[in-house]
Amino acid sequence: MNKMPTANKLFMLLGFFFLYAPIASLIIYSFNESRLVTVWGGFSLKWYGEMFNNDDLLAAAGLSFKIAFLAATLAVVLGTVAGFVLARFGAFRGHSLFAGLTTAPMVMPEVIVGLSMLLLFVSLQSSLGCSADDPGGLFTRLGCWAFGERGMITIWIGHTTLCMAYVAVLVQARLKELDRSLEDAAMDLGCHPFKVFFVITIPVIAPALVSGWLLSFTLSLDDYVLTAFLSGPGSTTLPQWIFSSVRIGPTPEVNALATVVIVIVTVFVVISNRLMLSAQAKRDRAMQAAFAGKTE
Repeated sequence: MNKMPTANKLFMLLGFFFLYAPIASLIIYSFNESRLVTVWGGFSLKWYGEMFNNDDLLAAAGLSFKIAFLAATLAVVLGTVAGFVLARFGAFRGHSLFAGLTTAPMVMPEVIVGLSMLLLFVSLQSSLGCSADDPGGLFTRLGCWAFGERGMITIWIGHTTLCMAYVAVLVQARLKELDRSLEDAAMDLGCHPFKVFFVITIPVIAPALVSGWLLSFTLSLDDYVLTAFLSGPGSTTLPQWIFSSVRIGPTPEVNALATVVIVIVTVFVVISNRLMLSAQAKRDRAMQAAFAGKTE
């Protein structure tokens, strides 16, 4: 095995330093005694106590995690369907238009997406005629509940629209690399196409689904621009709280919050990666055993 040249090692180390030195600095200063985030005043855990006693911060964090979970889950469902259509249905009429509309949120500026969705929700609110005096029928009440005031529902819809584009691209790429002989063999043996999809296709593309879910969760948790257009009073998310806090004057409390988020996300990613590797190894052993049985 060829050893990596010294120059390549140096560039790799510089790249890791550029990426992770700011994160390491943030974690270190979260244990700072001083209120100034750039002046070390000694080791202390008081800012973690301040963080867990801040009701506004905890409410914003809870709302962000809830929206991120829901948006990532729905984005995986919709993105999987879109990716499957793009990869398996061939060049049907409107294929290019469908592909462009599916991936448009990835390349379109978020400020444009946010403004267009804001105008959409305002138009829906006006069209439904939401009023406390005249609640209307069931459809009107449901529409007014969802779009009457901008909040969690509108943010969830906006984040799902953005995230499903990334999931669709990942699923489409994975499906194009998939060996369809496994699916064809299952259908030749009398397996229904829906059962083939859930029993064979889904497990094989599971790494892409998990990657898409994690990416969507991160994008939703991190989003500020889209949320600023779609949020209303009483629906402050974590990025909005951090941005307003930094504008007033950052404290190590923000560093403590960021450290907790980093730890949670890191643990979640490591566990997901372990589970994916274990599942992949199990599938590989099963396939090897099946091929060995056929050759005997």
